[in-house]
Amino acid sequence: MKKKTISFVVRKALFVGAVAVFISPAAFFFFWMSSLALKTEVNNMAFPPVFIPNPPTLTNFQYVFENNNFGSYLLNSLIVTGGAVLIGLAVGVPAGYGIARSKLAKLAVLILVARMTPALSYLIPLYIVFSSIGLVGSLAGLIVAHLVITIPIIVWIMIGYFEGLSGDLEDAALVDGCSPWQSFLYVAVPLARPGIVIAGILASIFSWNNFIFSVVLGGKDAKTLPSAVYNSIAFEQVSWGPLAASALLVTLPILILTIVAQKQIVAGLSAGGLKDG
Repeated sequence: MKKKTISFVVRKALFVGAVAVFISPAAFFFFWMSSLALKTEVNNMAFPPVFIPNPPTLTNFQYVFENNNFGSYLLNSLIVTGGAVLIGLAVGVPAGYGIARSKLAKLAVLILVARMTPALSYLIPLYIVFSSIGLVGSLAGLIVAHLVITIPIIVWIMIGYFEGLSGDLEDAALVDGCSPWQSFLYVAVPLARPGIVIAGILASIFSWNNFIFSVVLGGKDAKTLPSAVYNSIAFEQVSWGPLAASALLVTLPILILTIVAQKQIVAGLSAGGLKDG
């Protein structure tokens, strides 16, 4: 009994140690960014480095809001990310269901290739097309551009999720008189809700953090939050305090979303890993 207890303690200690090793770089960089945001520029340039602000200051956050039109960028980000994710779900969930139920493996590989292709490679064609139809500098254009990011992610996740669901209930619904669309809407979609939540969250993260589309396609009136970080970089010098404050403010909404939806994410990942026999 003692040997089992010792073995369990050792395995748990090794697991905790491995997790600590993996998350420590991210935790350190987040702490460092927070430290830069809460210090004056003099302390940020000090050598040896000053890691703990004494006293902390909110001057950098004030500077960001006063000089970067941060509220407008935040609203644009919410509109673009929300629109791209909602449209992506409306298109991607039925597409993933159709591919999974039709067992079109080649089409699934095509979706994977689209997912792996860097978004930067779509930039020039999108700019040419948007210039000709007047979508450059508009939120509608950014939403369409972000669909390049959201739809492949959602479709790929939903293909794997629907493949893991048994089709018996859907077949029973068809026998009872439901149309294929009703079977999908009232049977498959509720069963796939955890997967839809995961797909929506991951699509939101990738869309929210996208930078290059905002800078090139957004123009002056449709820039999103990552542009606020870019505005803190000048040719003469890098203002580390405002830069770190901007990065924290950009990261905060996604961090809050992930924390709030943590249970749904775990439930979705767990359910997606179990396939019916």
